[in-house]
Amino acid sequence: MRHRVKNKRVGHNAPLSQSILRNLATSVILYEKVKTTKARAVKVRSVLEKLITMAKGSTPTNANRALNGFLLDVNASEKMMRELLPRFKERNSGFIRLTRLGTRAGDAAEMVQVELV
Repeated sequence: MRHRVKNKRVGHNAPLSQSILRNLATSVILYEKVKTTKARAVKVRSVLEKLITMAKGSTPTNANRALNGFLLDVNASEKMMRELLPRFKERNSGFIRLTRLGTRAGDAAEMVQVELV
C-alpha cells in the first residue's frame, strides 16, 4: 500500500533510484537534451532545478563541491560553472523544459524530452 508515500520511485529501490537520477541529471547537463520517460523527467526536473538554484546562490568553491558531490562526471560540473550558470544568471527558476514526444513503441510509456532552456 502507498499510504503517506510522497515520492515516486524511479528505479526498484532507493540506491538504484538515486543513481538513475544522478546519471540522468549528469546527462542533461552534458548534452543539454535527453529523451526519457515522463516519470523520470518530472523527478529529474525538480532535482536539477534545486541543483542550479543552489549553485547560483553560493560561492563558486561551495557550488563546485556540491556539484561534484552529486553529479557523476567532473566535466558536467565544470560545464555547469563555466557555461550554464552565466546563462541562467537572469532567471530565478524554470531552467528545464519538458516536451512530450508521444508513447514508446515497446511498452507505450509516455516519452518526454528534457532540455535546458
